[in-house]
Amino acid sequence: MIKKYLEKNRRLIDKELGKYLPERISRPRIIHEAMRYSVLNGGKRIRPILVLESSRVCGGRIKDVLPVACAIELVHSYSLIHDDLPSMDDAATRRGKPSCHMKYGEALAILTGDSLLSLAFNLISREKNKAKIGRVVFEISKAIGSFGMIGGQVMDLNVKGAKKADPHTMQYINSRKTASLMAAAAKTGAIIAGASEKEIKALQKYGEHLGLAFQRVDDILDRNGYAEIFGAGGAHDESKRLISKAEDALEIFGRQADNLRHISDFVLNRKH
Repeated sequence: MIKKYLEKNRRLIDKELGKYLPERISRPRIIHEAMRYSVLNGGKRIRPILVLESSRVCGGRIKDVLPVACAIELVHSYSLIHDDLPSMDDAATRRGKPSCHMKYGEALAILTGDSLLSLAFNLISREKNKAKIGRVVFEISKAIGSFGMIGGQVMDLNVKGAKKADPHTMQYINSRKTASLMAAAAKTGAIIAGASEKEIKALQKYGEHLGLAFQRVDDILDRNGYAEIFGAGGAHDESKRLISKAEDALEIFGRQADNLRHISDFVLNRKH
């Protein structure tokens, strides 16, 4: 059931992304080709689906929140392109294909990431309610700035080469590099839907705990991070604890939040 749900929404997001991304034939063609290559190359689309589902659970309409959902995915794609650069994680592949800098060169990869980030905020500006635009821009920019995703990447670079990062530092990195954008995804969907502050806060907590659990599972699959510190078993136990806390945050929504609970179960049990 959850796989069908995720696949249906992944196709919806991909269709919308295809509309928003510049066509390859538009000049300068090479940057637009690289943008489409980097975004439309697979991926589970968990973050934009969180935007859709958090909006729905608060009574919002999917069509109203699709631009913001796609913006979140563009932000995520930009971060992956930059993470893969030789000066960062130096990854030759992404989702089984050559990473952006391997296919198009390092300079164009940097510009591709910059272009996706710019396009993300262009999509957010299409929201008709100006007050909502301001709050969404505030939440996303805070989540990805030096106190969020970028800050987490900086700390990650600082610990590279060390034999093993301490748990406190790992928590700092994961809460900002991974969890901050997931929390923003859940939170912005609720904001666009006109949710109450209590609902917005609940979904933020859900996203934070889900993001931390997501990274713990990544560490188990990659055999590093928390799995290196506590072992796969210890990291899995921590993942289960975090998923439980994420689902506790959904109690105010009752059965309406079952899809979000299914997403958290999928995160916990994923194999890749």
